[in-house]
Amino acid sequence: MMGPALIKSTRRAAARFALLAPLLIAAPLGAGAAHAEDFRVPAKASYVTRDGAIAIIGNDGMQPLIEQLDALFIQQHPGLRFAVRGEGSSVGLPALTAGATAIAPLSREPWLGDMHGYEQVFGRKPLDIRIGYSGWGPRDSGKTPPAVYVHPDNPLAQLSLQQLAQVVTAGQAAGDINTWGQLGLTGDWAARRIHVYGLRDDGGFATNQRMDRFGGLPFSVHYEALDSVAQVLKAVAGDSHGIALTGWASTGKLAPGLRLVALSTAPGQAAHGPAYDEVASGAYPLSSYLHLFVNATPGQPLEPFIKAYLQVALSDEGQALVRAQRDTAEGYVPLSAEELATEREKLKGL
Repeated sequence: MMGPALIKSTRRAAARFALLAPLLIAAPLGAGAAHAEDFRVPAKASYVTRDGAIAIIGNDGMQPLIEQLDALFIQQHPGLRFAVRGEGSSVGLPALTAGATAIAPLSREPWLGDMHGYEQVFGRKPLDIRIGYSGWGPRDSGKTPPAVYVHPDNPLAQLSLQQLAQVVTAGQAAGDINTWGQLGLTGDWAARRIHVYGLRDDGGFATNQRMDRFGGLPFSVHYEALDSVAQVLKAVAGDSHGIALTGWASTGKLAPGLRLVALSTAPGQAAHGPAYDEVASGAYPLSSYLHLFVNATPGQPLEPFIKAYLQVALSDEGQALVRAQRDTAEGYVPLSAEELATEREKLKGL
């Protein structure tokens, strides 16, 4: 059952997006309408704007890519129009919950607050189709994806995700890691305590990592929470015994003040950094995906135009559009062959 506060919040969201709808800028109508009969968009669908365009509301950095996917879709399926509004990843799922968007693009993993309202209203998660990876690096003028950093003087070569969890949180089954010696460092390093830095546990990036990657356990008592990525990176750059897990940042210019730590998915496996090829192969453990969330009812087919749109995004041509974003500030990367096959398989039978 929805509580009164959630009902009011959802109604406010719906009202907000209804007011925004007339302001959305629609893509031009396709040259012909030969295939318009293939996709009968419900005339009274809440995500259709007053001038008949299909609203897509979500991450702002993805807007150029979404507009290119719109154009590719219209080229293949003339007769539909789209209206893209880049309001941020935090707006996408609330807009989907309110029925204000047909598709919600996110360039990061959904946070608890993003998903909670949708689950409360529909009693399930939305369909999640991944179309690429968000960021690679380090780069001077682009976003390096979430990563672990240490001071350049620190000899730590690599970490497994299990070790990372033992460092930044308390109560892991394998035990807490508090000193550099527990990570294999010797000499003067062995007995020195690890100084852990990160963002505040306020429902954003840090909370998401703690819940999704570290079993929901609390951060270590040695975890020093700071207000911004810049503050976290500055703290590590000034502390040879510091380590940090933080989100997207333009970190190339910070070298030689910082060093990225290679990560492995499990102990004994090869470790990888966020370089382009390692992200593109699906090997970097902290990569975040580019998501297209849609409202799919179990046991019922997707709206045909939505399924076709997702198929376009996962087509070779759609993935080429993702690849073309490589050197933009966002630095998107197409899916690996294995993950692309997985996402394509999701659409079968829907």
